[in-house]
Amino acid sequence: MRRVIIVCMVLIGAFYFSCHQKKTYKEPTVKIETNFGDIIVELYPEKAPKTVAAFLKYVDSDYYKDGSFYRVLKSEDQPSSSFKSNLIQGGIWQTKNKLQLSLPGLPLETTKETGLHHKDGTISLARLGPNTGSTEFFILIGSDVGKHYDYGGDANADGQGFAAFGQVIEGMDVVKQIHSQPDDETNFNPPVVINNIVRL
Repeated sequence: MRRVIIVCMVLIGAFYFSCHQKKTYKEPTVKIETNFGDIIVELYPEKAPKTVAAFLKYVDSDYYKDGSFYRVLKSEDQPSSSFKSNLIQGGIWQTKNKLQLSLPGLPLETTKETGLHHKDGTISLARLGPNTGSTEFFILIGSDVGKHYDYGGDANADGQGFAAFGQVIEGMDVVKQIHSQPDDETNFNPPVVINNIVRL
């Protein structure tokens, strides 16, 4: 009887350990924590080394703690003459504006250089002119307009596109739920809180 109990305890222990093992990822991976759930994003440092290194530095510095998703593009709100984009944009522009403005712009790693492309779930660096991106990022919803954000696309007037640097691997349902929140033109009203972004 004692032997049976010991065997049972060993099996229970092994089951508990297997259920609570930390999941390992091939690539550097982060978790975007929101009140709607978590978004798990895989990053590609071999293809976009400068962008990923800077993003992880911001993550490790807790810059994104109490950040927000503040901008949204919905196809139904856009002029019929333009291509239709669906995305959510976030970072610290609204919550830590002085910090965001103090950071230097990153060298633009175009999709022509990296070989990455914008598709459903791509995370990419938001920017104005070339080499101006830093903490702000967007997540694309839908693959049909991705080419517009790649090098040579018309989503940016200079034709350089945006710096894709990772991919959502879990939580696109959360991305879509955030995307569906109330907005005033291209701004979430109210913004959606990013509790933090952490490494996994």
